[in-house]
Order: sequence, then C-alpha cells, then structure tokens
Amino acid sequence: MSERYDVLFENVKIGPVTAPNRFFAVPHATGHGWNQPSGAIALRGMKAEGGWGTVAVQITEISPNTDFANHPMERIWDDSDIPRHTKQVEAIKQHGSLAAIELGHGGMRARNITTGLPVIGPSALPILRPEVPVQSTEMDLTDIKYFRESHKAAVKRSIKAGYDIIYVYAAHDLSILSHFLSIRTNHRSDEYGGSFSNRLKLLKEVLEDTLELADGKKAVALRFSVAEPDKSIGLRHDGEGREVIQSISELPDLWDVNIAGWPMDSSTSRFSKEGFQLPFTDFVKSITSKPVVGVGRFTSPDTMVSLIKKNKLDFIGGARPSIADPFLPKKILENKIDSIRECIGCNICVSMDGYGLPVRCTQNPTISEEWRRKWHPEILTKTTKIKENLIIGSGPSGLECARLLLKAGHKVIIAEAKTYPGGRVQKEAKLPGLNEWIRVIDYRMNVINQSSNAEIYYSSNLISSDVANFNADNIIFATGSTWRKDGVGSSNSLPISFDSYNVFTPDDVMDNTLGVHKKNAYIVYDDDHFYMASVIAEKLSMSGHKVIYATPLPSVATWTDLTLEQEKIINKFNTLNIEIKPNTKLKSDGKFINLLSGQTESFDIENIIFVGARLPRNEVYKEVKNSLKDKNIYLVGDCVSPGIIQAAVLSGHLIARQIMEDKKNNNYFLRDQIETFNFK
Repeated sequence: MSERYDVLFENVKIGPVTAPNRFFAVPHATGHGWNQPSGAIALRGMKAEGGWGTVAVQITEISPNTDFANHPMERIWDDSDIPRHTKQVEAIKQHGSLAAIELGHGGMRARNITTGLPVIGPSALPILRPEVPVQSTEMDLTDIKYFRESHKAAVKRSIKAGYDIIYVYAAHDLSILSHFLSIRTNHRSDEYGGSFSNRLKLLKEVLEDTLELADGKKAVALRFSVAEPDKSIGLRHDGEGREVIQSISELPDLWDVNIAGWPMDSSTSRFSKEGFQLPFTDFVKSITSKPVVGVGRFTSPDTMVSLIKKNKLDFIGGARPSIADPFLPKKILENKIDSIRECIGCNICVSMDGYGLPVRCTQNPTISEEWRRKWHPEILTKTTKIKENLIIGSGPSGLECARLLLKAGHKVIIAEAKTYPGGRVQKEAKLPGLNEWIRVIDYRMNVINQSSNAEIYYSSNLISSDVANFNADNIIFATGSTWRKDGVGSSNSLPISFDSYNVFTPDDVMDNTLGVHKKNAYIVYDDDHFYMASVIAEKLSMSGHKVIYATPLPSVATWTDLTLEQEKIINKFNTLNIEIKPNTKLKSDGKFINLLSGQTESFDIENIIFVGARLPRNEVYKEVKNSLKDKNIYLVGDCVSPGIIQAAVLSGHLIARQIMEDKKNNNYFLRDQIETFNFK
C-alpha cells in the first residue's frame, strides 16, 4: 500500500467498539428483504471480504405497523427474525468487520398494505406518497409509548443477534422521527409538537432508550439528514438541521449524516459530482467530538484521504461505490487503484428498489448473484484448457465478455468496426451530464490492455467470410443496435408516415450528422421513456436550438422517476426553456394528437428527433450461424435485445461464464425456499 493512504486503514473507536479501518458500507436497500435472506447475507458478507471495515444493514422494520409494502426491507418484528440476523452478523464478522443494523419506523412513509394496520404519524395527514390513497392517524401518547417500546424490543433483538452498532434512524424523510421533527408533518400542540425542543423530544427519547439498552457494550449510531435542499419548508444545515446536531451532539457514539430526500441523497452523476453532499454536512465535525461518517459517491482514494486529513469526516461512507466495487478498500490497500470499478452514478441500483427487486449495477454484474449464482466479483477459477475467442464488437457487452474470459486465462481477439472502443458508451458519455459513464469502458479496457492474451483490431468491419477464416473456439457477436427512425417505439408497433418531417435519431445527434438542418428547431419525440430523449433535448437546446419535448406518456422521461432524476430533468428543461408536451402522441399518419383532448396538435417545426425502439445489428451473425454450424456462436448485449447498459454488461458476463463453465446456458440460480430459512 502507498503510504499516502495509511490514514484510511487506521483503527477508529466508535464508543465501545473499534472499526478496523475508515471504510464504512452505509445502510442501503438490497432488494432482497426479509423473505430473501440468503442473497442479502452473501452480498453484505462480500463487502466485508472486500475490506469494508463496517458493514451496515438497510432499514429494518421494527414492528408490523411500519410495513413498507413493495419495498423489500429487513424485519425484526419478533424473536422469529433473530436467527436470520444472526447469520447475517456471522457473515459480516467472519472477515473482521463490524456489523451494524439500521432500525427504522417509516411513519408516514409506511403503507401497511400487507398488515392492514393504520399508518401512524405525528399528525393526521395524507402519507408522503401522493399516489397512495392512504392517510396517517395522529398518534396519541399511548401510541408514542407503544412505538418506543417496539423500538426498544427491536434493539434487544439486535443485541441478541450480535450486531456491534445499533442505528437510530432519522433520515431521508423515511422515518417517523424525521416526521416528528419536521414542521411540515408535525402539526401537534402537545409536548411533542410546536417548538423545536418539543419536536426533537421523541428523537432524543428514542436515542436515550437505545443507549440505555446498549449499556456501553454496543455502539449507538444516529443517522440524520441535516438538510432538505429540495423542500421549500424543511431542515436547513444552517438552521434547525444544525440545531439538532448542537442539541444532542455528544449523545450518539457515531453520527451518520446526509441530506434528504432520497433523490437528493442519491443524486446521479448527471446532476451531482463526487462529494456533492459535503457543503451541507462537513460542519458536523466542528460541533461533535464523536466520529462522523458521510457519503457523496466517493470513489477517489485521494479525495478520501483529503476528507480525513481536513477533519471533514472520520469514515468514508459508501453505498453505491460499495455496490460497484465491494473490494474497493482492498484494492486501495494492495495499491491496485487502477483496478477499482468506479461507480458511474447512473442509479440503476436505485431503480431496482422501485420494483422491489434485488439490486443491479452497471459496473458490477455480480451484485445480487453472490449466493444464488455463486459469483465472486474478483475470484475466478483459472482455466486448464485455454480457448480462443473472437469477439466482434467492443461495446459494453463485448468488453465485459472479454474481460472475464481473459481473467480466467483464455485468449481473446476483439474486432471493432470503429477506430475506437466502447460502442454506445463511448458516444453516450459525450452527452450532457453523462461523462462519468466512460468508466464502464475505462475499467474494462484497462484489463484488456494489460493482458498478453488479448488482441484488439480497430476499423475491422467483418463480414461472414472474414469470420469463417478465424480459427476460434468461440465466436461472440457484440455488434450492438441502431436507433430506429420509422416510428416504432414503446407506444407504437407499426411504422409511421413521416412525409411532413425530416426525421433523425439519437445516432444522428451523437454522430453529428444532422447536416443542413443543424441550425433549425426540433421536436424531440420520446417513445423510449428513459434518459436518452431528455439528454438529446438538453444537448440541442444548449447548442442554441429551439426544442419541444413531446411524449405519449403523461410524464417526462418516465423511467427516470425510478433513478430519482425526473424532477431534476423537468427543472433543467424549464431552465433551458424547453417546451414540454406530455400526452402527445404521433399517429400513424405522422400527425400529433393530444391524448387528453383528442385534438390534433400542430407544431411549426419540420425536424423530429425520434427516440423510440432500436434495431439489433445481427445480420452477420445470422449468416455465420447458418454457414458455420460446427462453431460455438453467441450473441450478447444489444444485438440480442436492446436495453440499458447494465443489461448489456450482464449479458456479456453471462455468456463469458457460460463459455468458461462449458454450459449450454447459465439460466439456473438458487432461490430461497422454506428449508433455506431453517437457520437453527
């Protein structure tokens, strides 16, 4: 290890326990929840193996009246939950890490759909999900007493399970303690409402309850959002957020600080750079003598060292970076900085929570597969029979396939039609806000460039006869896809007549082939509904064009609601004066119709950027497949099924594993069954 990073590997006291280093895998949802424990246990065990000195468990529901419904959280409702947590603690401590549990009650963020119990909160108000037709009941003093007793019971179970650190959770506007603290949600006039000290009362009581039960044997952490930058009425780091820290600065053994709500705390790289939370959180160390952990999508070891030496933080918190690379700490320790899989801040991991699914990652295809497929992010069995592999295309799927095969000891030849590697990622990373996405290519090309078993040939647009001349054991087509310009998209499966328009696609924008029309106004028609149309609209507007964004759906860039970007995209559109036209559909005759009014929409614009479906580039594959029947031929990535970059990387990874293991497919994986739960 380089001496410059020594400070990151110092022992740090957290009350009665000691962390082996300053790397702190903070709580985050894994998507496994209480009913898929094996996946969660293996995922967190892998982080501990990778060198994260403290590994924390996500929000753990303390009782049945805090049911988060479709968001699969952990549970510690009663003693029957303890064995599952005991196994989780064992998996973390096996590698010398501290195990932490985040006990939480969702308050007005809970749904209680599965339990049927009333949602509770400080006041009788609609719950904090406007699309859910549920209202909270105002807690009386008996309810508050019951909540405190439930929290204490959960603390006792956590201690019995063996956790080293017990969290009190008051962050992200996802906690009943936050809701009592906020004047938005606390309209009470009794001892728990009104003044700041009254609104702070419940948080202080729960913290004191937890400390009393911990009895100096377990550490107690407080996770607290010091600011709510996106709220017109909310905590401010120079207001009541700061006052909370000042009022109870020495009570917890550890402060875990961040900002709220979740879209602010987990902002994407498109809108926020590394360390984006520090302007709100770095004051905390000046107020308390207790250690502080903070987050900010930290991936640079030098930045981490700077934060410690400047006394901004005691621990480097990581959620998304610990997903992208569970072995980030060990790679720094072993001076393998260039092998770190840096988080690109795309929030594909976050989007899985919206669906209640196990977490996925663009950079790390092994996440959530540690148990069910037995995949390790760093360790592969070296082959005893070296195979030669021809990979056609160097986009994200081709490069991931190559990386894995090389790591296993196989030989790889990459034929790339362009003069550069990276495929779609190389082009998309040049769009507004997406520059950090180039890390997908940089990480994989670093492996390829250092391997003596790899050859890469550019400007190699192979045809079927060229492929036949290669004496390869396996031929992998990773030839990608192209954007369609015929009107076929998510809301329309048939071509559209575009007689009145000049039609372009994202490829034309990214390849700078708009031609004579480049100074004109554009309609950007979004029938893809993720990020592409919005960044195209942004790019055109920033280049001086008038832009109208139209979509058949009722919301802008609909899927970006799951990546927590939608509101920021709309704000960006408004800043750039991009006109937004939702519920506006292209009909088969090429005319626009307002789906709400049924009226035809007219735009005095002749240029359309159509963002819809994509066509797989698989023509050469089909020819080769028919002519070389004795060869092992594979399709990976967008030339199989155009999708998001994460899916392309996973596709390349799957095929590489299939080749390495000599399997016809790799579709089987383990599932938690009844016998799995028998942890006794």
